[in-house]
Amino acid sequence: MKRNKVIFIHVLVFLFFIQSFSQKIDQIVNKEIYTSYYSTELKVPLYVVYYLNNGGGDYPRDKLRFIEGFKTAKNSDYSKSGYDRGHLVSAEDFAFDYRKESLTFSYYNCFPQTRKLNRGSWKVWESTIRNESKRWPLKIYTGGIYGNRRIRGKVGIPDYCWKVVYNQKSGLILHALIFTNDNIGAVRRTTVSELKKILQYPVEFNKD
Repeated sequence: MKRNKVIFIHVLVFLFFIQSFSQKIDQIVNKEIYTSYYSTELKVPLYVVYYLNNGGGDYPRDKLRFIEGFKTAKNSDYSKSGYDRGHLVSAEDFAFDYRKESLTFSYYNCFPQTRKLNRGSWKVWESTIRNESKRWPLKIYTGGIYGNRRIRGKVGIPDYCWKVVYNQKSGLILHALIFTNDNIGAVRRTTVSELKKILQYPVEFNKD
């Protein structure tokens, strides 16, 4: 409880700080299984949207490598940066189909995450949401909230990452979550209305 209160205070402080920042979506890239709303200035997706129904599978990901795109980040940007290449759309969500799984290994679906977040609470929630997709068809929004941190002055590092998950069958929001992209990797529940106040770019949230 105490940790959640601290996180909430940090979010409020950050909300005040980012009012002078705004990000422009200058590429909308459809990668078949997801749509990436991409900033070429930050070289990261601001957010992605995808649908998931009965996600999961057994195809391995060991040999898959991230593919560069038009004005995206490069492999060298992340090399020895101290940050993981964090998937917005989890590779494991589409591990039932090797080709679809490989589409998640794109810099249109990647932002810098700390190891603590990427391999901790982010991974836990990816698994939770994937399991829920076996019960209901889901629509998932995932994105970042950016300040002025960069990898080598080029690639935007989200201060916070977020997820919004709709149950398409009922139309209800199952989860609205915000994560700290730091060496704690804490997570707390939020609301779409609260999230929209923090975001520096427009997102049209809906179940369809």
